[in-house]
Amino acid sequence: MAKTRWTSADLPRLDGRLALVTGANRGLGLEIVRALGRAGAQVVLACRDIRKGQDAIDTLRAEGLQSPLEAHALDLGDLASVRAFAQTFAKQQARIDLLFNNASAILVPQGRTHDGFETHFGTNHLGHFALTGLLLPQLQAAPAARIVNTASLAHRLTPGLDLDDPHFERRPYKDMDAYGASKLAALLYTFELQRRLAAAGAPIIATAAHPGYAATNTDLGGFFMRLATRLFAQPAHQGAWPALYAATASDVRGGEYFGPGGYKELGGHPARVDCRPEARDAQLASRLWSLSEQLTGVRYL
Repeated sequence: MAKTRWTSADLPRLDGRLALVTGANRGLGLEIVRALGRAGAQVVLACRDIRKGQDAIDTLRAEGLQSPLEAHALDLGDLASVRAFAQTFAKQQARIDLLFNNASAILVPQGRTHDGFETHFGTNHLGHFALTGLLLPQLQAAPAARIVNTASLAHRLTPGLDLDDPHFERRPYKDMDAYGASKLAALLYTFELQRRLAAAGAPIIATAAHPGYAATNTDLGGFFMRLATRLFAQPAHQGAWPALYAATASDVRGGEYFGPGGYKELGGHPARVDCRPEARDAQLASRLWSLSEQLTGVRYL
């Protein structure tokens, strides 16, 4: 059972462990890196803009953080970039202990990734699907690797995941529908990945976590949304707690979902949380997996 008032101060020592965090130069990702580094982990910051990744490292160094940190370029909206990153990483590192699939496009205008996918679906789901598959050998090389996929309360706010029209080619586009659908996809993917890992006997567990209402993107939305975030959202470092718990706590099992345990999961200490029923639909997850393989060309498990 999750500790009632767990915080990042309860992280175990992570010396000798290697963590990879996507979207690591700001917001939730940067808080995850900061906490992991304080616990002694070696952390690879995978960022779309490598200069911003290095700036983040400089900030952490200025705070006195001494753990090994490296910035690498990774654009999850470009499958060629994902493949190039995975190839370079495999040459440099023999294993990954902790993979945080954290980077997200959030409430962006209608658009397409480099490969022609709807921006949210292509970045938040397909990019991470491909990355995880390509890095599976390094995950399998670790004695007990964990994968933590970042979900969102927004997965409850979308009409659903339309696998017949995932790129909004035949439907009116709404940014919240697209973002929420990508986060529903993240949950479906997490639970299907865990089923396949267990069936293969792989020593890896897949989990998901969401930050609640955290001040991780204070420039999103209109004036009133930005004001509400500044006034009412919990601090960004608290939003990172569920993901950190999922990655390190001894009682975590594959296929579990974590979020803040406070009122309506908006804030608070990490707890096991529920999701909308569609997220646990194995048939829908299998369809999503097949489509993801088709669109990315990456096949695993």
